[in-house]
Amino acid sequence: MTGIARRFGPALAAALTLAGAGNAAWAAETPATAPAVKAVIDCRAIVDSTQRLACYDKTVGEMAGADSKGDLVTLDREQRKQIRQQAFGFTMPSFSLFDKGEKPEEANKASFKIAQAWQDLEHHWNFKLETGAIWRQTDSDELYHDPHAGSVADISKGAMNGYFMKIDGQQAIRVMRVG
Repeated sequence: MTGIARRFGPALAAALTLAGAGNAAWAAETPATAPAVKAVIDCRAIVDSTQRLACYDKTVGEMAGADSKGDLVTLDREQRKQIRQQAFGFTMPSFSLFDKGEKPEEANKASFKIAQAWQDLEHHWNFKLETGAIWRQTDSDELYHDPHAGSVADISKGAMNGYFMKIDGQQAIRVMRVG
């Protein structure tokens, strides 16, 4: 298993691999429904019940085979939410496939607990979140209260792929994900 797969899980590693393949057209034209799933759904249109059942039996068998070989990966809403949380802050067009059925405001913000916070030599705050993600302050705004382990970081996506972090309800600072 690669380092990415160990760190983020197989589904996210697959998404990162696909996103890194350099095929932006694929990301923009991702089908809404996987062909194996669409084949099962298409069986509904068959009027004759015997033929419809035969279609379901055949296509569900093909779908189960694709799932067991790893050719088809299914994720429910909660699994997609977990992947979005792990990947939050990475800018890759193909991550939008995990947003299906979500409201934009839910996909553009997330809350995390801080595991560790420190200032670097430039007096910028750095944060390691409980998920393992590392974020760095990019502006020079000061916080009134020093963040600490257990502080809540509310991160939201701003304009032009920028991010803002509010720590324990303080004023927002600009941040970027660095790890």
